[in-house]
Parts: sequence; structure tokens; C-alpha cells
Amino acid sequence: MEDFGPPADDSAADDTEAFDLCDLCGQVVAAPDLLSALVPDSSALHPSDPELDGRRVLTACTVEHLAELVEHYRDRPFVPEEQWAGKVCRTLAEQEEPVPLSQVAQLSGLSVQQAAQGVEWHNARAREWQARYGDRAAADHDDDEP
Repeated sequence: MEDFGPPADDSAADDTEAFDLCDLCGQVVAAPDLLSALVPDSSALHPSDPELDGRRVLTACTVEHLAELVEHYRDRPFVPEEQWAGKVCRTLAEQEEPVPLSQVAQLSGLSVQQAAQGVEWHNARAREWQARYGDRAAADHDDDEP
């Protein structure tokens, strides 16, 4: 037997109103009043459908806030290597054992060259972070010890 509807005694099936937050100011907005836009964003990974990677849904409480958010993403460059890095990281997070890059590429839907460029992009950002904050982070950690 298949049943695709909510159970008859499901308390979530009542008339409870849905809410979301404005991505700009954080204001709580009732779902019917929420404004949204879909924008390109190389850092966006869809949680369940890799075909939707690279697209971000923006939500806003007013037309002005939505316009400001869209303008922000319009000015943000789309960096393919950033998206490939995210796909590689998502694939690696699903693995229990180390896997060769060729298998990571296949599992993530990338070419081996794209996967390698994604790894290099990710590693370059990690080196930048380490150069900027690494000594301070290590010093902060040392201060925690008695």
C-alpha cells in the first residue's frame, strides 16, 4: 500500500503559517509576502540536486531589499573553479575512505581536469587563510593551554 498524503492526525497539516527570513535584514516574513529571485552564484551547492548547483535563491521582505541583494550577486563574479571545489568537497564528504581524483571527478560529474582545478582553487584559498590568520589562530590556541 502506498500513501503519499499526510496522516489524518498529522498536527503539521493544520493551518500553521510558514515563515522565512529576509536575506538582507533578517526580518521574519510570512511565506505569502516573501519576495524571491534566483541568481547565479558559484559558491551555491544544492543540497539534493547537483544540476541546480551554481544558483542561489534570495529571499527578501521588500522590493528594495531584493534589488539590493540581486545587485550584490550581479557584482560577484561567477568562478567555475569555486563551484568545482564545492562539488569535490561534497563528493569527498560522502566517502568513508580516500579515493583517487579520477573517481572523485566521476562521482561529482566533473572532468579530471575540472576536479584538479577545483582542488587547487580550494587549496589556494586555504593557503591565503593560513597566511592571513594562521599565526594568530595558533597563538590563540596556545593561550588556551595552562
